Amino acid sequence: MAAWLAGSSSKLVRSAARRLAGHLRRRGPDPWLLSSSTVPARGQLAGDLRGFCSVRRFAADSTAATAAEESENEFAGGDLQQVVDFPGGKLTFVGEMNFVPESQRERIKCYRVLDDDGRIIYSRNNDFVLKMHSNMVTLQIMDTVFYEAQRQGRISFYITSNGEEAINIASAAALSADDIVLPQYREPGVLLWRGFTPQEFANQLFGNKMDYGKWRQMPIHYGSNRLNYFTISSPIATQLPQAVGAAYSLKMDKKDACAITYFGDGGTSEGDFHAALNFAAVTEAPMIFFCRNNGWAISTPTTEQFRSDGIVTRGQAYGIRSIRVDGNDTLAVYSAVHTAREMAIAEGRPILIEAMTYRVGHHSTSDDSTKYRPADEIEHWRTARDPVSRYRKWVQGNGWWCDAEETELRNSVRQEILHAIQVAERIPKQGPTELFTDVYDQVPSNLREQQRSLLDTIKKHPSDYPTILYSLDLLVI
Repeated sequence: MAAWLAGSSSKLVRSAARRLAGHLRRRGPDPWLLSSSTVPARGQLAGDLRGFCSVRRFAADSTAATAAEESENEFAGGDLQQVVDFPGGKLTFVGEMNFVPESQRERIKCYRVLDDDGRIIYSRNNDFVLKMHSNMVTLQIMDTVFYEAQRQGRISFYITSNGEEAINIASAAALSADDIVLPQYREPGVLLWRGFTPQEFANQLFGNKMDYGKWRQMPIHYGSNRLNYFTISSPIATQLPQAVGAAYSLKMDKKDACAITYFGDGGTSEGDFHAALNFAAVTEAPMIFFCRNNGWAISTPTTEQFRSDGIVTRGQAYGIRSIRVDGNDTLAVYSAVHTAREMAIAEGRPILIEAMTYRVGHHSTSDDSTKYRPADEIEHWRTARDPVSRYRKWVQGNGWWCDAEETELRNSVRQEILHAIQVAERIPKQGPTELFTDVYDQVPSNLREQQRSLLDTIKKHPSDYPTILYSLDLLVI
């Protein structure tokens, strides 16, 4: 805009504003305007908001600019602070045009309880201390053994949770058994905490007839009706709006429970993420959105995904209370999820949690992350920032654990998982006819024809389909 136009426009605005102020003083406030006495004093509103989010002026603002604004607007002391109740919300006015900045000067702070050496920083919470440690160790060893089994060709696929053990176990510990979990694919520790055994994990990975998913899903796509853990689905972020629906049903049934859904930073680039946040905010569903910001969406770093201050700032845009937490700090994750659950249920609101962490392992057994990130970076996070070691330092520092107990635990867990693999390998696979069940109440004729065709093929080529692998009682129509 040309300088003369900007100057003349400013004068016209001030002149019109003065005339409007005089007119309003003569006729009094309209019924759709709240009286100025109901408006918080200057600075009060901002002060109230600071407990929830950071309130800052636009970067171009300054004390001098604020003083100039007040001197130019003669009626600023009264009518400018009136509030109009628009259908979209109650708004106050300002005589100066300011654009909301694309980012804040300071990044949102990250909540933590334990420092890198396992020392308490702020507060402490001793609930489930030893059980959380035991479960994190179990998850760590389980990942190692099953990853090795995949590399040996015994299972076809696997995804580890290396570096994210605290997120898994601590968040699960803060939930109730009645809370509904809709996971992504890097939260087996939540299922472990709820009572899923190493044998049940192995059965799913090997796709035997004890697999609850009947061999219809890829390995690591666990699920358990008994434990309120929805079966994992590969497409990214599809579980988010589904979780809101589950949370809303809990609200309608007046249940003392919430729903929680997990997703990675890559999932926030999907449309389902935005739809789910808006859906949850509008319905006021008792919902926890838990984002594992581990820095990488497979090979895409967060710097190439968004320009915002991470994920936590997205919540405010949708009217959702949010917090950023150190995802490698077991106690901080536990405290944040525990408090979020209480708020979600008691106040009937969704909560967004951004857990800052690092994916130490490859994205999956189909990935080689050293192709897109330095090996020494991975090693640094594996050793210096390991959440299991960090938590163990705190536990041992309090005299609740010792090296001998650690060694015994690790040996015992490893033997249990190796035994589970041996058992799972000996159990026959699901019969091929299971491909056609659990959809129709009565199998239609076209599917029956396909069943017969499949069985005929198996009989003609027995070397390609060794029936000894299958449960023979399922090879009949």
